[in-house]
Amino acid sequence: MLKNYLKIAIRNLTRNKVFSVINIAGLSLGLTCCMLIVLYTKDEVSFDRFQENRDQLYRVMVTSKDERETRTFGFTNAIHGPTFKQDIPEIREVIRAQSNSFVIKKGNELLKEDILFADAPFFSVFSMPLLSGDPQKVLSDIHSIVLSEDIAEKYFGSKNAVGQTMNLKIGDEFEPFVVSGVAKRCPQNSSIQFDAVLPFAYQEAKGWTDNEWMGFYMNTFLLLHQKADYHAVIRKMNQVSRTKTVVEPGKEKDRNAVVFGLMPFLDMHLQSGGGEQHNGLDHASSPIYSYILSGIAIFILLIACINFVNLTVARSLNRAKEIGVRKVVGGLRKQLIYQFLGESFLLSFLAFALAVVFTQMALPFFNELANKQLALSYLLDTGLVSGYVALFFLTGLVAGVYPALVLSGFSPVQTLYNRTKLTQKNYLTKGLVIFQFALSVCLVIGTIVIYAQFEYLTNKDLGYNDQNLMSFSLGRGGPGKEVMEVVQNELKNTAGIASVAAFNGNYNGTGAKIDGHEIGFGYIGVSDEFLNTLQIPVLKGRNFSKSYSTDPEEAIVVNEAFVKRAGLKNPIGQEVNFEWKNKKMKIIGVIRDYHYASLKDTIAPLVLTQDPNYRISTIFAKLDSKDTPATIKAIEKIFRNHIKNLPFEYKFEDEANLKRYESEAKWKQMITLAAVLSIFVSCIGLFGLATFNAEMRVKEIGIRKVLGASVASITTLLSMDFVKLVLISIIIALPISYYGANMWLQDFPYRIPMSWSYFAVAAFLAIAIAVLTVSYQSIRAAMLNPVQSLRTE
Repeated sequence: MLKNYLKIAIRNLTRNKVFSVINIAGLSLGLTCCMLIVLYTKDEVSFDRFQENRDQLYRVMVTSKDERETRTFGFTNAIHGPTFKQDIPEIREVIRAQSNSFVIKKGNELLKEDILFADAPFFSVFSMPLLSGDPQKVLSDIHSIVLSEDIAEKYFGSKNAVGQTMNLKIGDEFEPFVVSGVAKRCPQNSSIQFDAVLPFAYQEAKGWTDNEWMGFYMNTFLLLHQKADYHAVIRKMNQVSRTKTVVEPGKEKDRNAVVFGLMPFLDMHLQSGGGEQHNGLDHASSPIYSYILSGIAIFILLIACINFVNLTVARSLNRAKEIGVRKVVGGLRKQLIYQFLGESFLLSFLAFALAVVFTQMALPFFNELANKQLALSYLLDTGLVSGYVALFFLTGLVAGVYPALVLSGFSPVQTLYNRTKLTQKNYLTKGLVIFQFALSVCLVIGTIVIYAQFEYLTNKDLGYNDQNLMSFSLGRGGPGKEVMEVVQNELKNTAGIASVAAFNGNYNGTGAKIDGHEIGFGYIGVSDEFLNTLQIPVLKGRNFSKSYSTDPEEAIVVNEAFVKRAGLKNPIGQEVNFEWKNKKMKIIGVIRDYHYASLKDTIAPLVLTQDPNYRISTIFAKLDSKDTPATIKAIEKIFRNHIKNLPFEYKFEDEANLKRYESEAKWKQMITLAAVLSIFVSCIGLFGLATFNAEMRVKEIGIRKVLGASVASITTLLSMDFVKLVLISIIIALPISYYGANMWLQDFPYRIPMSWSYFAVAAFLAIAIAVLTVSYQSIRAAMLNPVQSLRTE
């Protein structure tokens, strides 16, 4: 009997090749999307779970409060961790981690690598296995270095590099470091990523660390004892902080301006708050994207399953006579149910098998979009395999049970005379199509909004001109005032360069007092030509000038955000008290706010200075774009004439600004692809419904044609049924998509206004695609010969 069921199922599939292909392909596409997104989500939630000490590991967080704002970030100073360990017995170990870029000599080549500084117990606390070396001792010598297996092979041609020497540029000289261990490649689902590790004690020996309690620039991780209460540890950390922080008499309340906290290590990657970069560690990922992708996966799979049911029901009507004949010759109802369910499970199995093939084919493209290295083997997980087996049975059952139960109950007499009707109004089928098109319209609107926001981010006026603006570093800390001036002068006299400026290379955070109130801001050192080269206008007062010899020691220029935050009505001439360097400086100018950071961040207060102690290290060159390659070569020649033992690396600011929105660009592509797939799969379902409707109304169409109805009028009549369904789905989708788009845009301080045109375009596309989809079946049904459809009456 089973063999007979299988033979009939295969015969039915081959007889209706087009519908079988559409049915299987539609479901397999939905399953492919689901598999890809499950891979992505599984990778996201698996971050750092391989760490053996994961339940006792915490990252030190800091909340800074002043009169105007509260900020939470994950940076500390070098003194915080060791002091906490000394005074709090629940802390088992402290690891400070900070990344720095170093030039390394490889033969005659000069290469730049990012190297992580970490405390000696780093490899004992974190589960980063070593291929060679003792985890307890590899960082005990300040001139030791641990390499990843990739870096070991890159520099020494072998993973067996222990005992080899690497020359790192420290200041103006190269200093040797002995390889004490080689680590396995960091797992891709690790928040901690490194190519090489140096002892943090080296920084301390060199006097590079800052031991101020109010400084924040590195990561600190705590390993607590197993039974430690981390809430109690937080309370003790703040007690220690209040004891150690030195404040002026009468300002004891300032001790509470900084509050320490702890973030569980497993929360680092998918954190919703405190999402700054980890200073050399992997960047945090917003959980909202995992939610969005998971939602899309469910949407597309639902749409595919709905189509599967619709097409199965539509094709089942053509087998009404087969059912009648089977019953007449003695076939039992349960046998018919088994037959329909068997065919449904066969289709589901073929769709699942095809989905695995599609997933494997799509993985390279998906990995590039998601910036992952996912593999299909990730799905070989007991829980996931069980879930997919359950999904297989559920899909087969849902698609087969309705036609199986209803069609198997038809009367043989009715079926043999073509007098069967599945339902009078087909509410189930139409309701499913409305539901799936509503989902598709939501995705289309989401795609349009994301695309518009991305275009806004990449085309918004930044407040300065980043076109043809090239920048390059002359080394950490700068080469010295004399060399810097010579380089700038030579560049100014080089053909193809319109102007030259310099600044210290980083927007460092600090604070000062104005009118007795503390204010935090970005702090940069600049040359006289900085504002002119970047084309940033001075709104009040003046720019720095060599005509004023006191400018380097006494003058600062601030942006509009600084003036607003400080509450200054007449900022020119106001004194700002930099207590940390025992100096008061006057505001000589106010510049227009410009986006020196991403548009995903609000413009923060900024102070420009020419303090001689703040060494300038980065050059800006404004090119005239006539012969850019030749100009770059000329710049490189000047660089090599004056800067030794440093590779020439440059970037163009417009390209660098676009890179800030790489994640948005990738999400734009992913959401667009998802919207296209959802519309495509929905149209398959609509095509099935059109076929179903045409077959149900074939005699009605014949009568209308006999009575003189034209092909155009019948086509319009049939098409309007589906346009009504799409209109209902649009009405349902609009408020849902409006709410979702608004929620997503809330994460951007600079965002597009919600325009009615986005919804109008989505509605028009949905209607146009629906009409195109059903027009083939409608026209085909309208052109049938009425004699053929009415001859059995």
